[in-house]
Amino acid sequence: PCSPVLSGPDIVQAKQSKQRVPASPRPILAAPPPSGAGEAVLRPGLDAEPERSPEEQRVLERKLKKERKKEERQRLREAGLVAQHPPARRSGAELALDYLCGWAQKHKNWRFQKTRQTWLLLHMYDSDKVPDEHFSTLLAYLEGLQGRARELTVQKAEALMRELDEEGSDPPLPGRAQRIRQVLQLLS
Repeated sequence: PCSPVLSGPDIVQAKQSKQRVPASPRPILAAPPPSGAGEAVLRPGLDAEPERSPEEQRVLERKLKKERKKEERQRLREAGLVAQHPPARRSGAELALDYLCGWAQKHKNWRFQKTRQTWLLLHMYDSDKVPDEHFSTLLAYLEGLQGRARELTVQKAEALMRELDEEGSDPPLPGRAQRIRQVLQLLS
């Protein structure tokens, strides 16, 4: 229930300097000074740094990281070295075809990746995205296709075949029609 007592000049000085008092549940009061002034003095807690909320901590960490990066770039510039840019990201096509080749070679570190399989299934009829030399490997991969992915692939191939049949005797992409037939023969 004791509250710190600040006299008039102390209040004015605190307002003028706009000092931030560390956030603590209760200020620690020191014994009155020996001069007998009778005023309690605020003493900061054991922690010299004020406690920060998680958001304030994240903001501070980002600022520090940015400063460190800036200093590192400055050091490299002073040393005469040009900062190396990271290599460009590989396209989905490259990643999917590498995935397929890894499967075909039975690499020990090959593992199923749904995003790569999905890309292959979406683009398997496009000879620009899945070249002919990779299509035979893709057909072998499709043999092991299971569950809903297999069902949807068959349904899509049947729908595409119906569209080609409805277009008439002059299919716009004979290579595409041949691929659709091969997928249907394999999975049906």
